Amino acid sequence: MAIIIGRKQEQEQLRRCFESTTSEFVALYGRRRVGKTFLVRQYFENKFAFTLTGMANANKAAQLLNFQFSMRDAGCMDAASPANWLEAFQQLKSHLEKSTDAKKVIFLDELPWIESPKSNFLSALEHFWNSWAAHRTDILLIVCGSSTSWMMDKLINNKGGLYNRITVRMKIQPFTLLECKQHLQWQGIAWEEYTIAECYMIMGGIPYYWSLLKKGMSLAQNIDRLFFAASGTLNDEFTNLYAALFNSSEKYIELVKMISAKNKGVTRNEILASLNEKSSGAISKMLDDLENSGFIRSYLSFDKKSKDKIYQLVDFYTLFYFKFGNEISTGSENFWSAAIDSPTHRVWSGYAFEQLCLAHLPQLKNSLGISGVRTNAFSWLSKNSENRTQIDLLIDRNDAVINLCEMKFSINEFSIDKKYAETLRNRIGIFKAETNTRKSVFLTMITTFGVSKNEYSDLIQSEIKLADMFV
Repeated sequence: MAIIIGRKQEQEQLRRCFESTTSEFVALYGRRRVGKTFLVRQYFENKFAFTLTGMANANKAAQLLNFQFSMRDAGCMDAASPANWLEAFQQLKSHLEKSTDAKKVIFLDELPWIESPKSNFLSALEHFWNSWAAHRTDILLIVCGSSTSWMMDKLINNKGGLYNRITVRMKIQPFTLLECKQHLQWQGIAWEEYTIAECYMIMGGIPYYWSLLKKGMSLAQNIDRLFFAASGTLNDEFTNLYAALFNSSEKYIELVKMISAKNKGVTRNEILASLNEKSSGAISKMLDDLENSGFIRSYLSFDKKSKDKIYQLVDFYTLFYFKFGNEISTGSENFWSAAIDSPTHRVWSGYAFEQLCLAHLPQLKNSLGISGVRTNAFSWLSKNSENRTQIDLLIDRNDAVINLCEMKFSINEFSIDKKYAETLRNRIGIFKAETNTRKSVFLTMITTFGVSKNEYSDLIQSEIKLADMFV
């Protein structure tokens, strides 16, 4: 089997499906560029009984012609162009019945593109599965698509003939810091963990972006080349990313930009007021689409007094683009190299590091020794208009403890001075007073290289370093 970095659970799921004594219908979905197709093709070493990749912006006739060519690639050299999808799946059925493979693996990639308007593709797929494939023991049907909203609405949550037919659903998540480090090692790139973390704060754990990094160049040189150069590979990624995933993508971009305006996130009512929308139905659908695609997350307020979810932007690339989009669009070729240690860079890196911590909550819990404890993660903002105290990460634990997390991204050990120590004491006091929590509150510092020991460092109950997230 070819080398696959990470994806241990996903590989195990694919193995179980391949060895299953019944037919399996597997649906993979996730953010564009996250490595869905790569995973399937590498795991099965491109050995499929049949594979078909949908064509973007193609009509029914073109998609059916593409099916004919795929049938020929599968060994059916006399395959004719089917008149419709029902006939196409009948051809596929005849082809599979001749196969001697113990498990016949079918891979339909970019499924949302295949279903062109009025094509009746889904009803034909439904008939193929329900009338034939599901009654056998030797079929492994894997379908994949980057348009998560389509995959959820039309397939996974199908209310018609495909209702409850998916046997395994797999959301492919971005890489963790450790997996990104392993990816770099495979590329022959030797970066320290601090540099890897900063790269993650720009790109997130999207394997395709990491594959574009060049050996022998610094992080700053790579970022200038990929993002800020006029011909940079990721120079126009933002527009393409949203356009490929969502119809009316400009509305989704407007919504995401509105959510990004507040670091702690916004409620649905705040969104409706800001966008001057009267009905929440369309907005709720867009929010679900963005969350299923991994661009935003939702959580309830810490006191749980409001049932209105809070929505927060968590996609690293989008955060980076919103902060530096003007420089990207104007082609400031050496912008990132010149911006290192600038005030703009420091403000961005502080918030991006907070998001990095949020993206690695399992690793934070492991470092705190609470992997088996049920927890919830929150941001918190004081309702007192005078102090407006904000806490960017609370880990609320079922063992009667709350970790109040302070996150600091710095090139050296972080030092708590007298002024900051007083801020921390006030922050803890205000939080306890306003929430009336009966739980113990542990001040937890999450830093790159730890906290230097001085007369104020005893305030800290627990400490997590960047290295602890590389597990």
